[in-house]
Amino acid sequence: MHKFLFISLLFISSTISAQKNQEKPAIKQVIQNMFLAMQTGDTTLFRSCFAPTVIFQTIVTKDNQTKVKSEEFEAFLKSLTKYPKGALDERIKFKSVHEDGTLAIAWTPYQFYYQGKFSHQGVNSFQLVKLGDAWKIQYLIDTRRK
Repeated sequence: MHKFLFISLLFISSTISAQKNQEKPAIKQVIQNMFLAMQTGDTTLFRSCFAPTVIFQTIVTKDNQTKVKSEEFEAFLKSLTKYPKGALDERIKFKSVHEDGTLAIAWTPYQFYYQGKFSHQGVNSFQLVKLGDAWKIQYLIDTRRK
């Protein structure tokens, strides 16, 4: 009986683990799509990456004063159309991605290049929610430094 229970628990545990691991590629893909949309100026793809009530923020430090600055999604979306394709190039690395049911977080250090020249770097912190069968970015905050 104990052997059957142990094998059953092992099977259930590995099944749950495999299901969670299947979510990470989908979570990463949404974030990669966002950066692809920025680079190509594809506002339709960009919009599809976000939840309807998305919050955009950045941490700004000036004169030893740190502030959190909010940005309107629609204003950011509109700004994407002002740049030539390929001008905005944010290169990220996935440091960590964690998921629990319909909530996920991703931590991505980045380097940002404008028209091929290094501009700044920092870290993005993404909060994602699974709406229906699709992951969407609900909250994005970043740091920026030269």
